[in-house]
Amino acid sequence: MRIVHRTLLLVLVVVLVGLAWYQPLDQLAVAHSEAGLKRALAAFATARGLNAVISVIQGTEVTGGAFVNVTLALGQVLDPVNDLIEQFAKLMLVVSVVFGVQLLLMQMGATWLVSLLLTVLLVGWAWLKLRQGAAPPWVGRLLMALLIVRFLVPVVAITSELSHRVFMADKYAASQQAIELSTAELGALGSGTGSSTPWWDLREKLGEKIEELKRDAERVVSHVIDLIVVFVAQTIVLPLLVLLGVWWGWRAISTPGWGGRRPVDGETPSGV
Repeated sequence: MRIVHRTLLLVLVVVLVGLAWYQPLDQLAVAHSEAGLKRALAAFATARGLNAVISVIQGTEVTGGAFVNVTLALGQVLDPVNDLIEQFAKLMLVVSVVFGVQLLLMQMGATWLVSLLLTVLLVGWAWLKLRQGAAPPWVGRLLMALLIVRFLVPVVAITSELSHRVFMADKYAASQQAIELSTAELGALGSGTGSSTPWWDLREKLGEKIEELKRDAERVVSHVIDLIVVFVAQTIVLPLLVLLGVWWGWRAISTPGWGGRRPVDGETPSGV
């Protein structure tokens, strides 16, 4: 079993060193992050447009003729939706920043200097593991930091984008299109509320418009929640799962004695 561990350790080091200098991996990860950034910015723009339309409706006045002037805030029906849209726009801005940070970290990790330092540390760490059974703690910490910058961020970008395409692309497209359609419908609805209306038709027309607003509001809320789920899963849940998996794997191979010389009785391992 010790031979198997040593072989796996050597194979792991060789693979990581090769990937550290493999540029197509970086190009693929950058393309995936840019695609996510474009979707987040599109959702942010849609949210701001819907927020503007709702604000116009909230300021709409309905006039009931020469003798009866009734000022009614039809937009009050959309107050809860407007609050949700504002929070959604803020979330999309944060998501856009997350994708931007991903791109920056990948650009930093793809430099030759990081690849060179990672190669040296990997070879030194593996040699200490094979010779002494463990490496000094500072070596393990520095190596882990470089692995995160060089590999974890690209892996997260690729994994989240592939998951989006397989599981979330249809929901995103449907929700984004539905919100854009609701924005257009609400805009058309709001544009017709400022005209003069005879007082005897005011109550009936006002009731119809309120019902239309309620139906549009329900649709908007449902699709906004779907988009929130998609982006939270892509930028928070999946990266945390990947990070947890990497951490478990690192803890496993960093166990003193794994893949290296078994410490003799009374000997204290030097670290991880």
